[in-house]
Amino acid sequence: MPSQPSRELETFANPKPGRDYEIRFECPEFTCVCPKTGQPDFATIRIRYTPDQRCVELKSLKLYLWSFRDVGAFHEAVTNQILDDLVSALQPRAMVVEGDFLVRGGIHTVVEARHTMP
Repeated sequence: MPSQPSRELETFANPKPGRDYEIRFECPEFTCVCPKTGQPDFATIRIRYTPDQRCVELKSLKLYLWSFRDVGAFHEAVTNQILDDLVSALQPRAMVVEGDFLVRGGIHTVVEARHTMP
């Protein structure tokens, strides 16, 4: 059975919770929809984080990002939503989500949202 988009983010135990290290993902095929025009927006989503107790499972991350394909959202909103959902699932020590959106209307947009553990 083919995979379906999902908003569920699966996690697993950090194998080295006593050590600070960074995990990086680059997702060059992200799509969502412009809420004003209904046209597709294409982006590379870059995620960097220092895990605490949990790490994100990659297939669930792929299906999660895929779930935005038909969602109307401004670049700023979708980038911050991805950060909020990942922080909620993982409680990382630090995380940065960057949405690097392709040129639309002659403007290239990059949105960077950050989280640090309190």
